[in-house]
Formats: sequence, structure tokens, C-alpha cells
Amino acid sequence: MKANKTKVFDLTSEQLGAVEERAVDLMEGLVWPDGPVCPHCGNQDRIYQLRGRTARPGLRKCGACRKQFTVRVGTIFEGSHIPLSKWLIAIYMMCSYPKGVSASQLSRTLDISYKSAWALCRKIREAKARSPLRERLRALDGGRAAKRPASARS
Repeated sequence: MKANKTKVFDLTSEQLGAVEERAVDLMEGLVWPDGPVCPHCGNQDRIYQLRGRTARPGLRKCGACRKQFTVRVGTIFEGSHIPLSKWLIAIYMMCSYPKGVSASQLSRTLDISYKSAWALCRKIREAKARSPLRERLRALDGGRAAKRPASARS
């Protein structure tokens, strides 16, 4: 008899919605510390939050160019159907484990397909290799990444 394994997201749809909203709020605070900025025209003055049953969490509209956007635009999350909360858990797992995490482990933990987990891993690894993100991650993990020998870094 198999033991019941608890998945990260064994939550009701209402609880998942609340988790996703908190993930969007967290990313908005990191990406836009001084308030939202339109990625299309750079406007910061007339940005409106769209609400309602059909509006996804964090959807905004620029009053200048009249285009819609979210915090995902211009990031590694853009074009992905994976919820932002699962992205953040994957980033945490890949940055906190010294040897990293395999795509198959991510697919089991996040309850997504292997193909999606592989693409997610690839995008996160590419983003970690970029200099500005590397410096932010180094600051977040207390400098542990800087203390590792060059051969241990990927």
C-alpha cells in the first residue's frame, strides 16, 4: 500500500487564488519598488489596477498607451502558463540546494509536467547566470554563493 504523499499544492481553489495573489504582490514589490511602471511606454503616473471576475491577479492598464500588462512582462515569467507561486517555489528550491534540483524533482514537487519543469529549470539557470540577478541572489543568501569555489558554481 502506497503512503499518501502531500503535494505542495493540495489546496482548494480559493486558497490557491490567495497564494497566487500574495506571489504577485511579492514580485510587484521587488520589480516595482517605487510603484508600477508601464513596460511599453515607461509611464508611471496613470496606471490602473483592473479588477473583476475575468481579470487575472496583478493585471494593470496604462492610461497613456492604453495597453495591459502584469509584473511578468519583461521577466523570465513572461509567456508562461505556470502560476507565479510555483515559479517562486522553484526559484527557492534551485537557489537553496547546493547541488540544485533536477527537472524531475521539480515536476513531482510542483505537480507539473516534466517538459514544463525542464523549461522552468532552463530559464532559472539562464537568469542566475546574468550578473544583476547573481548579485541579488548573493545578497539574499548571505554571500554563500560567493564563498563557494568556482568549480562548484554552475
